[in-house]
Amino acid sequence: MTKHFNLTTDPWIKVIDKRTDQEEIVSMIELFKNAQNYRQLAGEMRSQDLAVLRLLLAVLTTVYSRFNASGKPYGWLKIDSDSLQAVLDVDDDIEKGEIQDDLLATWHDLFEDGHFSEIVIRYLQQYSKQFDFFGTTPFYQVTAADYDALVPDKKQIAHGKGTVAVKQINRQISESGHTPSVFAPRSGEFKNQIQLDELVRWIITYQNFTGVTDKTKIKTKEKFSISPGWLYKLNPVFVDGRTLFETLMLNLVLAVKDFDSVIQKPVWEYKDVQSYVADRKKQVLPTNVAAVYTVWSRILHIEWGDDEQPIIFSAGLPIFGNEDAFVEPMTVWRRDKKSNGYKPAVKGLQSLGKAMWRSFGQYVNVTKTDDVHDPGIVQWLQLLKNEGLIPRNSLLTLASVALISDGNAASQTPVAESYDDMHINADVLFDSDNDKKTYWPQRIEEVIELTQTIGKDYWQFASEIGKIRNVDNRAFANELSAEFYQGLNEPFRKWLAGLTNQDNRDEKINWWKEWLKVYVLNTAKKVLKASSPRDVSGVVEERGLVNIFTANNYLWYKVQDDLDLRKG
Repeated sequence: MTKHFNLTTDPWIKVIDKRTDQEEIVSMIELFKNAQNYRQLAGEMRSQDLAVLRLLLAVLTTVYSRFNASGKPYGWLKIDSDSLQAVLDVDDDIEKGEIQDDLLATWHDLFEDGHFSEIVIRYLQQYSKQFDFFGTTPFYQVTAADYDALVPDKKQIAHGKGTVAVKQINRQISESGHTPSVFAPRSGEFKNQIQLDELVRWIITYQNFTGVTDKTKIKTKEKFSISPGWLYKLNPVFVDGRTLFETLMLNLVLAVKDFDSVIQKPVWEYKDVQSYVADRKKQVLPTNVAAVYTVWSRILHIEWGDDEQPIIFSAGLPIFGNEDAFVEPMTVWRRDKKSNGYKPAVKGLQSLGKAMWRSFGQYVNVTKTDDVHDPGIVQWLQLLKNEGLIPRNSLLTLASVALISDGNAASQTPVAESYDDMHINADVLFDSDNDKKTYWPQRIEEVIELTQTIGKDYWQFASEIGKIRNVDNRAFANELSAEFYQGLNEPFRKWLAGLTNQDNRDEKINWWKEWLKVYVLNTAKKVLKASSPRDVSGVVEERGLVNIFTANNYLWYKVQDDLDLRKG
């Protein structure tokens, strides 16, 4: 029998219905019709939800860069009625300002209506063949003939090489043939068993978060190194809304200052797989968001065994460079010291416990200099705020999901997932005041620097206690410091979320200083209460006797000194 599983009409996306608080599994068409009724995506992992979110955004970006909320093509585009694609690029005589006005008008109309319009459904119906998980153009995969044509002869399907197991694609397990995943949510033979809807979600995730353990690559004239998935190489940032509709809308980047082209080209709009691979061989950075959101890291082909379980063949594709890749809206950037360009600031194991607020200056240019490049999603929010499309006092939620690798260049296997967010008033985040004394982002960054200075004071205190106890003082101090920040994170997030542009800056900041002083000293008191006779007797160093009381007194002195230096 011919198999069919169409992502547009068959249920595969996990969501939470806000009316019942129950999990549902819906199709793409059902999701776009009812996004306003869903609270959020609810897949197996947050990183999986992010990969699915980007796929959904690729659809919306493609559709609403061609059609307005009423489903009519923009006047500056010529649309083919059959393919619903632009048949001509935008005329050079058309100013970007006119294009941006039309795109923002579409965004406003959709946001006001509170739901997506019929043109999205029409588009998905038009491309339903490309969204079938089986068939002649299997979704996010290639046919056996295409796979064999693209890989070296000895790697063709008949040889049975170059496969990846379900347990490797399932990022809750990520088990290779050589390294068992001991603490996986499934055991033994069940690690390779999977339902079809879950497989779809993991295939999408795998294309975004691929390690480098597989050895098969497509044929190319020039050698290339196998690359991890594009999203795996970012430190993602996006906006979390109160409903799935709001989340999709706030992340629907239709125009920012860095956009090169309004013409979108997601992977499913290529004529065939060979055309897409030919483009990828050029290793040229895409000029549109939909292409980046749907970029493949591998060509995948699935054979189905007698037990109806998948046998997945995988071959690596060349990837484009990420320097100054500002077409990617969902990443934090860092300045590369060698090239002086900007590269995504990848989150690693060493920064796993570092809360999002502590890197506030990476999300907004607090100094208004060229040293920081705002993420595209933040630029987009600022445009919406400046144009009055979101209320000035909107409480925005910037969120981050990172799947973190083991740091091994030969595998880059995921070992941890990090999620964090911070809430901030739109007027505060995009304060237009140029006075350093009242410009909120600058003042917030100063508070964060001060808070981390106090954190260093506490780390030094913990290090002294470690020396007294004759243990590895750095490891001991790092452990206590992690606990210190763990208790600090939620109060700071609450303080940040409570700021408004009408606040007296000094009063708000002094309140935080007073709270911080009490917090650090109370945290140190807990260590004092758990002291041992050795802590009290102490050790003799060059500067004299050092015990838990002298260490605490020095902490008190440093905290007072650091806080006083920054008052007034």
